[in-house]
Amino acid sequence: MSPTADEQFMAQAIALAGEAGASGEVPVGAIVVADGHVVGRGANAPVSTFDPTAHAEILALRDAGRALGRYRLADCTMYVTLEPCPMCAAAMVHARLRRVVFGAWDPRQGAVDSAFQLLHSPHLNHRVDAFGGVLGEQCGQLLKSFFRDRRD
Repeated sequence: MSPTADEQFMAQAIALAGEAGASGEVPVGAIVVADGHVVGRGANAPVSTFDPTAHAEILALRDAGRALGRYRLADCTMYVTLEPCPMCAAAMVHARLRRVVFGAWDPRQGAVDSAFQLLHSPHLNHRVDAFGGVLGEQCGQLLKSFFRDRRD
């Protein structure tokens, strides 16, 4: 069985997450896709950049905005290895992102369905379609291994 387009793009986000983990950052990676092409990439970097906002999703949104020459990304889909936090989910709403596909669920800070339901809030002026669990086991394993290694 061949992988779906969502799985193929998630695999690219997983590769970025691996790079983040190898450099000592929490292993989260994200890509933004428009018309079947990757237009933005991000890997967690808050530690190395001394920037608490340098989450993979924020960096991928910034990269996509620069590549496309605009801040509205209504025709784009983001693939991210971990369910977005409230900060990243809010940025997706402000960017008018069409869709987010994520891998592992985040029961503590997830802002799609887990801890918060920000992307579906009736109080916001835009809704981002969301789909979770794509290559979720693989994404979750990256995080588990990273934190296990840090404890050891």
